[in-house]
Amino acid sequence: MLQDATFWVLVAFLIFVGLAYKKLSSLATTALDQRGERIRQELEQAQRLREDAQAVLAECQKRHQEAEQEAEAIIAHAREEAERIRVKAEEDVQLAVKRRELQAIDRIAQAETQALVEVRNFAVDLAITSSRRLFQERVEAGAPDPLVDSSLTGLRGLLN
Repeated sequence: MLQDATFWVLVAFLIFVGLAYKKLSSLATTALDQRGERIRQELEQAQRLREDAQAVLAECQKRHQEAEQEAEAIIAHAREEAERIRVKAEEDVQLAVKRRELQAIDRIAQAETQALVEVRNFAVDLAITSSRRLFQERVEAGAPDPLVDSSLTGLRGLLN
């Protein structure tokens, strides 16, 4: 058996397989360990990226809430400003109406005064015209006028 070549080929093959197994198992173990380490690092990096993404998401949500609050504040301020402007406009309109009402009242008073002046002037003109006509008719008729006589008598008394 020790002299049989097949036996020695078998022994050499077993030694070769043992050495190859030892070498290949250490290489396979090293490769698997490296692959496991690379996968672990990728998982850690993925975890860090996930945490960073969650932090960014939280920051974005916080900014979104702040933006909504700011928008609500702006809207509230705009509503207050619009209400203030509306109230001011109402006051301005009321003041303008009062001013126009006073101007209208003044115009009416001026028109009344003007109408009274015109009526008085017309009455004076009418009285003068009527007096002149009456006076001319009486003077032309040669009849003495008792009013003129009493006026002259009154004037004499005043002048003396």
